[in-house]
Amino acid sequence: MVNLQDINDARKSIGNLIKKTPVVHSQFLSSLCNGEIYLKLENMQITNSFKIRGAFNKMLHLSAEQMKRGVITASAGNHGLAVAISAENLKIHAKIVVPCNAPKVKIDKIRKYNVELFLYGNVYDEAEQKAIDLAKKERLTYISPYNDKFVIAGQGTIGLEILEDVTGVDSIIVPTGGGGLISGITLAVKSIKPSVNIIGVQSEASPVMYESLKAGKIVDVEMSESVADGLFGGIEKGSITFGIVQTYVDSFLLVKERTIRKAIYLLWKKEKQIVEGAAATAIAAIIENNDVFKGKTSVAVISGGNIEGKQLRSILASETNS
Repeated sequence: MVNLQDINDARKSIGNLIKKTPVVHSQFLSSLCNGEIYLKLENMQITNSFKIRGAFNKMLHLSAEQMKRGVITASAGNHGLAVAISAENLKIHAKIVVPCNAPKVKIDKIRKYNVELFLYGNVYDEAEQKAIDLAKKERLTYISPYNDKFVIAGQGTIGLEILEDVTGVDSIIVPTGGGGLISGITLAVKSIKPSVNIIGVQSEASPVMYESLKAGKIVDVEMSESVADGLFGGIEKGSITFGIVQTYVDSFLLVKERTIRKAIYLLWKKEKQIVEGAAATAIAAIIENNDVFKGKTSVAVISGGNIEGKQLRSILASETNS
């Protein structure tokens, strides 16, 4: 299990390698729900995503032998980019497997770094299995995007920053895929201020964590195409994140695809923030559940900003005319 000491140690390890991202007040969203809404802007992080925190922390804890052999990971895009930057910084050879349908903007960013990039499979789960198989075959260290205590501890540093920057926070809204981000934030925050409500959010199109929590075990569910591609995919069997989420996260919300698109538009129009679909789920949760946040101080984690320019222009045009 990851504890507060692990997260504090992670902060010391990665502090000079990442940004402490800003927290800003959103007057528009605060008025919408009659509460106080703040945005934790991880879209302004290095790589425009929170993933660099966990990737750096994990790779800093590799043994000399592991560093020599190299690493491999699977990613929908953001984690792969984080591993690429971390590997180049630490002079470690890295292989990155991404599904063929990964956003071009993320693939192009990964290609800028000195790594081996493989496009494999039509969905994230296929890319993940390929990377795990190659890790065993080639004796490489597999860097999970979520199922790793050092990755979770790295993401948990966001929780420490939120508590420092937002006085009297009542709830934190966290986009959730495999659960690395919400696990880290939850363990950090609950260790210091147990009264804070942690609320996970997933798209109706990819509700794996939501349905697994309902079932009491990790389950496979039917998924459909989602603008929140960063949250798309299943959860590795036996993942430590499931137990953490099951034990400590207070509630989970599912949001509609059309609301995620609206949230992307509103963040651009009202807050001048460019965000990807996964990040916008936190705002979609506020739009669809005003009463949950009424009279409370809440922080929405804006997890990333790597959205295709074509996709963003399409969403802005359609929402402007709707």
